[in-house]
Amino acid sequence: MSTKPQPTEAPAPARNYITPQGWQRLKDELYHLVHRERPEVTNVVNWAASNGDRSENADYQYGKRRLREIDRRIRFLTKRLEIADVVDPETREKTDQVFFGATVTIWRENGDEQVVKIVGIDEIDTACNKISWISPLARALIKAREGDEVKLFTPEGLEMIEIVAVAYQKID
Repeated sequence: MSTKPQPTEAPAPARNYITPQGWQRLKDELYHLVHRERPEVTNVVNWAASNGDRSENADYQYGKRRLREIDRRIRFLTKRLEIADVVDPETREKTDQVFFGATVTIWRENGDEQVVKIVGIDEIDTACNKISWISPLARALIKAREGDEVKLFTPEGLEMIEIVAVAYQKID
């Protein structure tokens, strides 16, 4: 009897929703890697290779390792940008219903007010309250409306969250 290994993480969604600002950040990073960082590291590797024995040449070994990391990141960014579905919250039809790109003000059960911005998985920044559209909180909020109470299942148990306001505005 053969047992198949179970995946350790959830599969990536088929759609890569992203805001225009997030898309631009990925594009800028890709440009920087391709046109600045990779050529600089390639020059260092070529210089280090011309110095002779590569087996004991730290500049050469580190440079080759860094080139592999850069190439891996370039492939990743290229694939993410190819499947990107750019959604601009500013041009979205105004509604009180929560969808991708919404800035949502919520009341937590503990009495705290919190503002969250629902963004793509490549844009998550918890310090700025940017949460992924596939996160548990966003999933609980999606399709709900201002004034609704939604259930959020947390490790501590069930939490009721009230949606105070929904806005569609530029997300920095």
